[in-house]
Amino acid sequence: MKCFTMPEWAWFKLNEDAIENFANDYKKFLCEAKTERETVKYLIKEAKRYDFKPIDELEKLSVGDKVYATFRNKLVAMAVIGKNPVTKGFRIIGSHTDTPRIDLKPAPLYENSGIAMLKTHYYGGVKKYQWVAIPLALHGTIAFKDGTVKDIVIGEDDSDPIFVIPDVAPHIGGKKQESRKGTEVIEGEELHTIAGNKPIRSEKQDEKDSVKKMVLKILEEKYGIKEEDLISADLALVPAFKPRDAGFDRSMIAAYGQDDRVCVYTSFRALIEQEKPEFTAIGLFVDREEIGSAGDTSINSMFFEYFITEIMRKSAAGTNIDVLIKAFTNSRAISADVNTVVDPLHGDLYDLSNAGFLGKGVILTKYTGRGGKYSTSEAHAEY
Repeated sequence: MKCFTMPEWAWFKLNEDAIENFANDYKKFLCEAKTERETVKYLIKEAKRYDFKPIDELEKLSVGDKVYATFRNKLVAMAVIGKNPVTKGFRIIGSHTDTPRIDLKPAPLYENSGIAMLKTHYYGGVKKYQWVAIPLALHGTIAFKDGTVKDIVIGEDDSDPIFVIPDVAPHIGGKKQESRKGTEVIEGEELHTIAGNKPIRSEKQDEKDSVKKMVLKILEEKYGIKEEDLISADLALVPAFKPRDAGFDRSMIAAYGQDDRVCVYTSFRALIEQEKPEFTAIGLFVDREEIGSAGDTSINSMFFEYFITEIMRKSAAGTNIDVLIKAFTNSRAISADVNTVVDPLHGDLYDLSNAGFLGKGVILTKYTGRGGKYSTSEAHAEY
């Protein structure tokens, strides 16, 4: 009798040149896609290279057709039409395009003690102390009064300025921080970032908000942005780090945003390589997972149902409720998201016989939830 053993090293089963090539492509993706908008933009750009077309452009779908649909530039669904009728079901894999970040508030800019600051609101499950005293870049989209829309990225190019959330100096902050719990070392309202320190030249010696006015002057002259334009803008601070190989053996990738863009990228690559699958293959790349999947670009929106309905209609399968229910009932889906692997410094937090290990293959999670599987979705024995 053979006993169950630990997973084997993936390195011994895969071609190292193929791993290296895939990893290099993945790092380029991580460098280019640091927000959900940038991720969707990247996916559509690459999908078009593989003959994917907007589903609205096709009146009829046939085996091998490749289509996509997007919503608000933050959510995209893609499909490769399969050999079996769509009523036989779909093969679906879903992942999320958003990742923890620091959003700017609608009216962010103010001045205090001669320093211009930006008010923020953290997004997702961040460890707040990790965001101070590191270089940050500003990414986002601004919609102007005349209807034009502009994407901005400040802090990624070596010639750009970066932004920093200040931390209190250790020799004066002991009493304030050392008595706090780990989750409170940095409070949410202490995540404001420095925007400038140079006052605008004026005939008045002590002009009020002179540093803020200088920042506004730069925003308007260099980027065409006025203060009121910030109110409706989607602007976020993300780490201004580039993906890097980690370890002497370069066996790991250190980068921002791998939750969940590692699943976005791998499932996307699998999808675009499909030609004529047995069942219609669908990749669903959704927003807002980090905050509970709320909002019209999340998995809980009606966008997925719309996309499926369009596929059914253009495949001549019909869209009445009976046909849709039959298609959904016959479908199979995978929810792709990151898992933790055993941390050698904190092994007591894991059930080692049921945990994932770095470098030893894909992790399959049968259930999540907590406290007696509360609020869990558990996979069945049959796929």
